[in-house]
Amino acid sequence: MREIVLASANAGKLRELQHALAPLALALRPLSDFSATQAEEDGDSFAANALIKARHASACSGLPALADDSGLAVAALQGAPGVYSARYAGPQASDADNNAKLLAALQGRRDRRAAFHCTLALVRSADDAQPLLVEGRWDGEILEAPRGDGGFGYDPLFLDPELGRSAAELSREEKRARSHRGRAVAALIETLANAPGAR
Repeated sequence: MREIVLASANAGKLRELQHALAPLALALRPLSDFSATQAEEDGDSFAANALIKARHASACSGLPALADDSGLAVAALQGAPGVYSARYAGPQASDADNNAKLLAALQGRRDRRAAFHCTLALVRSADDAQPLLVEGRWDGEILEAPRGDGGFGYDPLFLDPELGRSAAELSREEKRARSHRGRAVAALIETLANAPGAR
């Protein structure tokens, strides 16, 4: 399996995953190379949505597909925005829109604990009966104002307490080592390396 379609139109996510998966010598191609249609993410969990997107991308491309579903869960908001992270402020919301809504929702709250979650789903075909699912988690806190100009999404608001910096202030290497997506990718690489005949 040397060529895989990534079930995402997010350029930032594509760059991160291409860099992280470099050790596997895989060619990661965006879904836009094959189709302009995105899967309807109507699952009730990150795993469900990742699998929906992976199967859709494989059906569109005829290739094995990798999908990432990730989001931010904030303790004081009972886990919101959760699976709605990308569209927290509406279907066409920008990162700035989502960040502004999150800050407004947390205004005056002391409990600012949060965690990024990521599930990666890898399928060999659209009807793969044994998809590979791996997960990663990154615990932190929500800042009261954005910091840093790197990353994307909620990165400027997400503080890594151990480093004392926001996700948007980390280098690519630091983020890959600590982030939810980096941890999920590491789990994926380990799983594939230990079962070379399975994929």
